[in-house]
This record gives sequence, C-alpha cells and structure tokens, in this order.
Amino acid sequence: MAAVATLATLVVAALASLFMSWSIGAGSSGSTPFAPAVGANAISVMRAGFVVGVLGLAGAVLQGANVTEAVGTQLVVGPVLTATASTLALLVAAALVALGVFAGYPIATAFTVTGAVVGVGLANGGGPAVAKYQQIVSLWVLTPFVGGGIAYGTARLLRNESVPERTAVPALAGVVGLLVANIRFAALGGDGGRSLAEAGAAATPPIVLPVVDVDLGVAAVSGLFVLVAAALVRREMNVDPGRGQRRFLLVLGGLVAFSAGGSQVGLAIGPLVPLLDAVAVPLPALLVGGGLGLLVGSWTGAPRMIKALSQDYSSLGPRRSIAAMIPSFAIAQTAVALGIPVSFNEIIVSAIIGSGYAAGGAGVSREKMAKTALAWIGSLVLAFGVAYAAFAGIDLLL
Repeated sequence: MAAVATLATLVVAALASLFMSWSIGAGSSGSTPFAPAVGANAISVMRAGFVVGVLGLAGAVLQGANVTEAVGTQLVVGPVLTATASTLALLVAAALVALGVFAGYPIATAFTVTGAVVGVGLANGGGPAVAKYQQIVSLWVLTPFVGGGIAYGTARLLRNESVPERTAVPALAGVVGLLVANIRFAALGGDGGRSLAEAGAAATPPIVLPVVDVDLGVAAVSGLFVLVAAALVRREMNVDPGRGQRRFLLVLGGLVAFSAGGSQVGLAIGPLVPLLDAVAVPLPALLVGGGLGLLVGSWTGAPRMIKALSQDYSSLGPRRSIAAMIPSFAIAQTAVALGIPVSFNEIIVSAIIGSGYAAGGAGVSREKMAKTALAWIGSLVLAFGVAYAAFAGIDLLL
C-alpha cells in the first residue's frame, strides 16, 4: 500500500511539473523572445512559435542543469524535499500560475516556484539557505537597474545621430559575439561546463596573461567571435540597414529563447530533483522531459501570445527592441551560470522600460510598473504562505 501511495505521489508530481513546463513554454519564455522580431516583420508568428520551441528545448538540455539543481537542492538546507513536499510545492505553484492565467493576474513563475519550494522545505523542518537567498535577492533587485540601465544606454547609442547605425549595430553584434563565446555548456564537459572559447582553445597550451588573468587562447577565440559577429552584421547593414537590424534582432531572439530554456526549465522540474534517486532517473533525462514540455507549450500556446505581444513591440521599433534584448540575453545567462531562478518577465520588462526612457519615456507607465512589481512580490509571498500552511496542515493531520 505504501509503495502504491508513493507511486501515486510521484505521478501527481510529474503531472504538475509537466503543467508547469507547458505553461512556461506557452507564457513568457515562449512568447517574449521573438515578439520583437515579429513586431519588426522579421519572422512570421507561426514560424516564431516553432523556432522558439526548438531553441527552448536545446537550452533546457544544454544549460538547464544549474538552475534545476539549485531549485531542487539549494533553496532549503537539509534533505527535506520529500516526495510529498516536492509534490505539494509543484501543486501550489501550478495552481497559482493557472489562477493567474485564467483570472488575468500577472503571477510570476520564478517567484511562485521559489516561494513554494522554500515554504514546504521550511515547514518540513529544513533550514533557510541564507547565502543562496542573498544571491537570489541580489539578482532580483539588481535586474531592473542593470538591465534597464544597459537598455537605456544602448538605446541612446542607437539614437545618437553622431554615431552611424552602420557602426553602432555591428559594434553591438561584436558584444553579443563575445557573450556567446563565453557562455558555458554542460555538453562541452568540465566542472560546471565549458564555454565555446575554452573548448576552442583546448588544443593550445594554456598561456595566462599575468595582469588580467585570462588565458591567451580563450582571449583569441573570443576575439574571433567578436570579429565574425561584427563583420556579418556590418555586411547586412551595408546592403540594407533596415534588413540588417531585423536580422540581428532575429538572432537576438534566438539567443534569448535558448537562454530562456536554460533558465526556466529548472522552475518546472527542479522540485523533482530530490526524487531522482528513488525512481532511478538521471538528470539529463529529466531535462529532456522538461524541455519537451517547454516545446509543446511553445508550439501550442505561444503563437497567440507572440501575436498579442508583437503589437506592443511593434511600437518600439527595431532599435529599441535590440536595446532591450541584449541585456535580457546577458542577464539570463548570468542567472543560468549562477544557478539562480529568475523571472523572465522581470528581465524583459525592465529592459523595455529602460529603452523606453531613452525615447523620452515613451510607452512607460509608472502606475503599471508599480503594479507589476507588487505582483512579483505578491507571487513570492503568496506562494510561500500557501505552501507553508498547506504542508503544516498535512503534517498535522498525518
């Protein structure tokens, strides 16, 4: 009887995790990355939904381990995420997300899952992971200022008449090339994964530059990425500046979609990590399952959201969209590298606000900003409170 109850609990947890994966794929991680490109007429809605699903799956498999393990093992001290606790955390988070979807409230998935996992963990006797909380809160608080600030500066650069677009846009492409060269992939091996630059320099003997403490081979490969990215975009800009911006925006959308998969999959499957030993399922298989959930969500639910969001992004124009997407990609990759669950809505909205202020505050509503921030905080507090009370109640009854 006990074995049947445990199996039933695991099935419920898997179904709740699948729903979370689908809702994330259909929501911000599936719709936001390509909405600017659709708004700029760089890609069709249906094609965007298909591409974002594939890239989200790739990001989940290649980069999802850090955030997944952090959500499953680092938010609470002690082995307290039992099958019942993990299932309850997923059910609370999934119920709140569903409530937000159907009632029209902006429930933030990252804050909801984090609050639910911490709530059940502490209710089950776990200790607070203070150091991890400091990391998480620091990134959450800094994201609006750093992302918005970078977007503001980038948008100002692109609007500066003294800086030709044929120079500014390729220069930004070079920055993106540098970021791509140095993001880490678990599939490339090494402790915590390796970057493309490190993999490319592996065949050469390590020569560390004494002042900056950087391997010369890694620096050379990174420089090559910068030059190639800048040259490709410059060639497009020389042929047709408008088309060059749209194609660059399309590439940025792909990078953000990939990063979203690596960042958001952990929110759906992270609570299942403590249960892997009991069911003999390796983490890579769990990542594939979560990535497939994101893909299905992107294919079935994202096109409608992309179409709706693209109307808002079309008012931004390609330059402001580019300015918003670059810091979004950088912050998402930072969260992936540090293993921090982060709200993709927070990243994107902050960047859009920053680029909006560069245009004189166009389309930026302070009232809407305040309500959105309160919704994020409310999602965290509500999920924590409900999960804690629910587990305490179940523990008292049983």
